Amino acid sequence: MILSDLLTRPVIDAHGHSLGRVLDVRFVIDGAPGQLLAEARLAGLIISPRAATSFLGYERTDEKSPWLIASYLRWRHRGSFFVRWEDVDRLTSTRIVLARSYRKRSAALPD
Repeated sequence: MILSDLLTRPVIDAHGHSLGRVLDVRFVIDGAPGQLLAEARLAGLIISPRAATSFLGYERTDEKSPWLIASYLRWRHRGSFFVRWEDVDRLTSTRIVLARSYRKRSAALPD
């Protein structure tokens, strides 16, 4: 799978209701801190019901300036959420289907 194949792809729940589009993905690094060849693992998807453009780094909770840009991007991406990769039921050539038991998590990155 190529990462660009996931970005902007429509996402639906198990009942066929549209949830938005994939805005971004999150990876975690497995292995000891500072390890040179630690492996990256896909943790999940960030889904936006309104926009298919990047947060430009403003999903970090401590990014607040320039104020106008931060405010605009937070408003534009309101309702965005994170789902774990384990909550993805299947990928088709045109969309991503989430499992019945998926849970919306905050898309914000903590400090």
